[in-house]
Amino acid sequence: MAKALRSSKFSLTAEAIVADYRLAYSSRRASVIGRAEVLRGNATFGIFGDGKEVAQIAMAKTFRPGDWRAGYYRDQTFMWATRMSNVRDFFAQLYGNASLEAEPASGGRQMGNHFATRFLDDRGEFARSIDIPNSSADVSNVAGWMPRLVGLAYASKLYRENPQLKTVQDGFSVNGNEVAFGTIGDAATSEGLFWEAINAAGVLQIPMAMSVWDDGYGISVPITAETTKASISDALRGFMPDDRPGIDIHVVRGWDYAALIETYANAIDKVRREQKPALIHVTEMTQPQGHSTSGSHERYKSKERLRFENEYDCVARMRDWIIEFGVASESQLEGWEAADKEAVEAARDLAWDAFQSPIRAERDRAVAILRRVDMPEVAEITNSLDEAHKVTRSLVMSSASRALHQLRGIESPARTELAKFVAGYRRENEERYNSYLYSSSPDSPLNVAVVPAAYSEKSPIVDGRQILVRNFDANFARDPRIFVIGEDVGRLGDVNLVFEGLQAKYGELRLTDTGIREATILGQAIGSAMRGLRPICDIQYLDYFFYALETAADDLATLHWRTVGGQKAPVVIRTKGHRLVGIWHSGSPMSVLLNALQGIYVAVPRNMTQAAGFYNTLFQGDNPGVVIEVLNGYRLKERVPDNVGSFTVPLGVPEVLREGTDATVVTYGACCAIALDAAQALESLGVSCEVIDVQTLNPFDVGHRLVRSLEKTHALILVDEDVPGGASAFMLQQILEVQQGWWHLDAAPRTLAASANRPAYGPDGDYFSKPNRETIVEAVYGVVRERQPWRFPALES
Repeated sequence: MAKALRSSKFSLTAEAIVADYRLAYSSRRASVIGRAEVLRGNATFGIFGDGKEVAQIAMAKTFRPGDWRAGYYRDQTFMWATRMSNVRDFFAQLYGNASLEAEPASGGRQMGNHFATRFLDDRGEFARSIDIPNSSADVSNVAGWMPRLVGLAYASKLYRENPQLKTVQDGFSVNGNEVAFGTIGDAATSEGLFWEAINAAGVLQIPMAMSVWDDGYGISVPITAETTKASISDALRGFMPDDRPGIDIHVVRGWDYAALIETYANAIDKVRREQKPALIHVTEMTQPQGHSTSGSHERYKSKERLRFENEYDCVARMRDWIIEFGVASESQLEGWEAADKEAVEAARDLAWDAFQSPIRAERDRAVAILRRVDMPEVAEITNSLDEAHKVTRSLVMSSASRALHQLRGIESPARTELAKFVAGYRRENEERYNSYLYSSSPDSPLNVAVVPAAYSEKSPIVDGRQILVRNFDANFARDPRIFVIGEDVGRLGDVNLVFEGLQAKYGELRLTDTGIREATILGQAIGSAMRGLRPICDIQYLDYFFYALETAADDLATLHWRTVGGQKAPVVIRTKGHRLVGIWHSGSPMSVLLNALQGIYVAVPRNMTQAAGFYNTLFQGDNPGVVIEVLNGYRLKERVPDNVGSFTVPLGVPEVLREGTDATVVTYGACCAIALDAAQALESLGVSCEVIDVQTLNPFDVGHRLVRSLEKTHALILVDEDVPGGASAFMLQQILEVQQGWWHLDAAPRTLAASANRPAYGPDGDYFSKPNRETIVEAVYGVVRERQPWRFPALES
């Protein structure tokens, strides 16, 4: 047998080399078998890591407990090599097994090869990530994991360089020595998120190791149409260090086992030692089965390319290398391959049985109930369900529900039992597939104790921004884990001066200026929050939040849900919007946030005191939230609470700003002051108007306070600055449908929103584009006049 393979960092024995090959072979067999499972109908969709096996094994040798991964759906070999996953988990996820015991990454909520480890315990508290290998939860959207990768590496920098964190890093870091590993396909490097993240990593100088798997195609599009110079490493040469910091770039061929071992050993050693980023461009990779089970690569690859993929297949090349250098004989390899193929098939069978057995038991329970019904139509449904080869819960539920429909109007013990089964089965599966959208742990923001703002004769009256300055100051002093990143938040203290003087007091690592790159500002926050820190992601204006919307919607908002409570990132997003001047400084796209950010709480405070209370609540909770401050309120006078920094405002609890009896006006944010002004004008017209600030749009009125107002006024007007059919329509649905408020109305409800267009520049554009005092007066007056025209004469002829 040949001598050990030696590199500058590793000395691999023949046994280790053979073990690597067997893992690569087993992973390839799983990919092949996985594709077959989809084609025979046992799974819905398959996307695999074939062609990338050997490079991932080399990368895995440098991955240590405490390190983090943010990658994508080609990484099965790496996940197995680091023992963060295995072949049975692979098949369990392919089938969509909803059992966390069988499929711990996502409980069947994600497609196959979407990886995650569980770093929360059963109480939703962080485990000691330094003791385990860690994978942040994958997303399918191309390059969508790149911003989070920056944050995972940035946390290491903070733990290393911020001495204030020494007392809180236990379990989360060992002096920042952890490396964040990223992977991406070469075609995905065309995405803006990749470029933004790479630039951020170079500026921040963080321990981020980025591997690019280059197989020459993005589905059917060749590299020549994807990347400048047809090479991402060539395109990025300007990022390499000279006399200035940059990003180390390494290029290695994906079929060269020895070179891959050497390259990864040297590259990651430097990343870990110097805490600097690196990009490893792995070229000449192949994709033997094409992009996914949805098509065939023979349709778009030339004969020459297909021949290349056969000749340079990394598993076949490694096999030849092992034989050539005498590590093992061909007969030995054949014996191991036969055993490994059998082991993969056995794992598939076990995973299939584990997936089907509980569902079949549920099917049998339903069939037993259905057999007690003496009706031909039900018998047909029962037989079809009983004879199904592949059983799904949707089939069980659909069959039982259809049978129950057939029994409408019939009173019998069998119908009662069937109805009970249908109701219980629906509840079970609602929990199985829809739970954990929001934190339900003891640390949920909804469980934070309510501490009212306290005032005394000594409470000063200041500009509203000063309340935020003092509130952030108190929180920074209280918790060293809190930091803020964003444009102009450091030296300037924010364009509205809400952090004025705090960088000088707490340092640049606590209040950090960034470039104009909203997606990776949020990504820095997400990754850091996963590692136990409490970041504030500062987005300078709400209109610019759209740059980060994809990251917020697809990654942060779904994280807790898609891991079935296994991961969380309690990020606080701070921004400001509503009324000011100019098209892109006065936006209120609340409906966009409400629809896109389910999983993230949305607070819409009317003033800076309320905003401060929401920050205090969210800092103590573990669910992400966004606070949207009123942009024109920073210089309006407010009284400073004596307990600034500790008082809290509860989420989902509206506040009655003015009581009334004739109509209920529901609003939030900047519209509150305008609605109160309108209510005063209405009083002079004989209308008693109740004004309620919902305070948060999500959660929305958890105690159903609004419907109690309707019981008194019997009239409802909703006012907001979103487009027609936006947030006002959402609030209307909540009040009428969820709270059954329609029962108490004597007139049709009204929504008063902004125009469909953006507001024109200047005060007149604002006045004529958004609700104002006069339009609110007219809307409310019209509703009450509709009910009592004899009491309220027309305002206009």
